[in-house]
Amino acid sequence: MVFKAAAIQMCSGVDTAANADAMDRLVREAAGLGATYIQTPEMTGAMQRDRTALRAMLKGEEDDLIVRRASALAASLGIHLHVGSTAIGLGDGKIANRGFLFGPDGTKICHYDKIHMFDVDLDNGESFRESSAYSPGDTARMADLPFGKLGFAICYDVRFPDLFRRQAMAGAEIMSVPAAFTKQTGKAHWEILLRARAIENGMFVIAGAQGGLHEDGRTTYGHSMIIDPWGKVLGQAGGEGEAIVLAEIDPAQVAATRAKIPNLRNGRAFTLAGIAPAAGDFAA
Repeated sequence: MVFKAAAIQMCSGVDTAANADAMDRLVREAAGLGATYIQTPEMTGAMQRDRTALRAMLKGEEDDLIVRRASALAASLGIHLHVGSTAIGLGDGKIANRGFLFGPDGTKICHYDKIHMFDVDLDNGESFRESSAYSPGDTARMADLPFGKLGFAICYDVRFPDLFRRQAMAGAEIMSVPAAFTKQTGKAHWEILLRARAIENGMFVIAGAQGGLHEDGRTTYGHSMIIDPWGKVLGQAGGEGEAIVLAEIDPAQVAATRAKIPNLRNGRAFTLAGIAPAAGDFAA
């Protein structure tokens, strides 16, 4: 089933109500252009670096403004609306970086909590410790939708190819990668990583991003994009400010691409000899 997808780029501030209004406006515009699956970026609800201020504004899922507005918006427009993520209070002082998918009747189909925490020290002096505030997810999610099987990732998850491969092996045809990439890492790696995940799994990748200078002082890379299973960029936004990236998605291309390059079924188990794993090393 061919459908039109939209990746929305935002520059969310610290005011959740203002961000909800921006989401509403951009989603309505994308739906007016024919999109029936619309994805917003990571941290749609607020980009807030101050942890104390962030915790003060947190709500549980049932009371969250972004969740309520998105549900109503999906029902009003009759679309699949994917909130890339927003901060949700878990009631124990921790926060979930949680994405939501709503169906055309406004019901929540599923949610996904970001698994991999962005704990890094960059060479420009920026330092991030996402795990100091957020609880990582431990469950990958997929949704079997009328137009195809959709897999979920958020931002830093894109650097962990096993998450994508396992979903591809389970039948995922489209991967969602909403993000708030830093400008430094985005310039170096954003497009390369997204195209690599699309190519190595023969799947579409839809990535709505934050872009620009935010009220909390951070600068994000933007360049929201949609990529086909051959690695072709079907549409891409600029680096700053709001944008809507549209593309026609034909899931039949997934099967065609995987038939040409059948690496998903050509993979073989193997052993790595001569190196003893250190404690905590990844084991397949």
